[in-house]
Amino acid sequence: MKNVIDTAKNVLKIEADAILDLIGKLNSNFEQAVELLHNGKGRVVVTGMGKSGLVGKKIAATLASTGTPAFFLHPAEASHGDLGMVTERDVIIAISNSGETDELVGLIPFLKRFGIKLISMTGNPNSTLAKSSDVTLDISVKEEACPMGIVPTASTAATMAMGDALAVALLMKRGLNEKDFAFFHPGGSIGKKFFIKVKDLMHTGDRLPLVSFDTPMSKAVIEMSSKRLGHAIVVDKEGRMSGVVTDGDVRRGLEKWAGKLFELAAGKIMTKNPKTISEEELAARALSIMESYSITALIVPDDEGRPIGIIHLHDILRQGIV
Repeated sequence: MKNVIDTAKNVLKIEADAILDLIGKLNSNFEQAVELLHNGKGRVVVTGMGKSGLVGKKIAATLASTGTPAFFLHPAEASHGDLGMVTERDVIIAISNSGETDELVGLIPFLKRFGIKLISMTGNPNSTLAKSSDVTLDISVKEEACPMGIVPTASTAATMAMGDALAVALLMKRGLNEKDFAFFHPGGSIGKKFFIKVKDLMHTGDRLPLVSFDTPMSKAVIEMSSKRLGHAIVVDKEGRMSGVVTDGDVRRGLEKWAGKLFELAAGKIMTKNPKTISEEELAARALSIMESYSITALIVPDDEGRPIGIIHLHDILRQGIV
């Protein structure tokens, strides 16, 4: 009897071979399927029973996330009212390894009656489903990975891979870029990268660590510590930014003046002309600037140079923007 590792290796090899075999099956049918989906005026409706249905849900989700409106329709529920969700403008992707699944075959008269385009993904190009389709994609496999040859394993892996191939081919044909992709993923890291602005994360109002030019460093350090940003913004009498005192300035001051540092004014210690950013800039841009200058925060001024916010590296990283 094979040990566990050998069994696992055999499963992965069979499934990998099944996916690689699909390359030789890509032909004009695949191109026609992509054209149908690309030119469709409605949505893509993916349907399938059992394991094929589970794979179909993933394919529908992948299509939707890459700019092709799609949803999954359970074929058993379709004939009990859910066909009302399907319109003449939609394109159906029906998945069945045998091509003879009763619930799918039962939908064919409805689809034909209303002239709805049908793409089948099946392991049997001579099946009822395949013969009734506008386009058939061959997802047949030489063997399943289970020793009995009946549990959907290699066939479901091949089906999912073919679905991914369709989705990516459509994505490329539509010319979607990273920013377009982010639009469909506003909650993911890519979406955050393109949609979260500095003003969404910056500290404002009472959370701003502000000191005057003449503030003793003893009080400036307290302000820095209480606001927990490692910075104190130095402002003049009109409230315009003169500079900034950072943790690094404090460390360098201790080396230079030792205990006398805390008797000096913040204006004596501050770094002039600190790096700033507009509140309308993307947080990802702020991160890029921080990385370029090896700093941990940026001041956000208004049009007259008065600080209205400060954005810290940790605020950006907590949002998953990298």
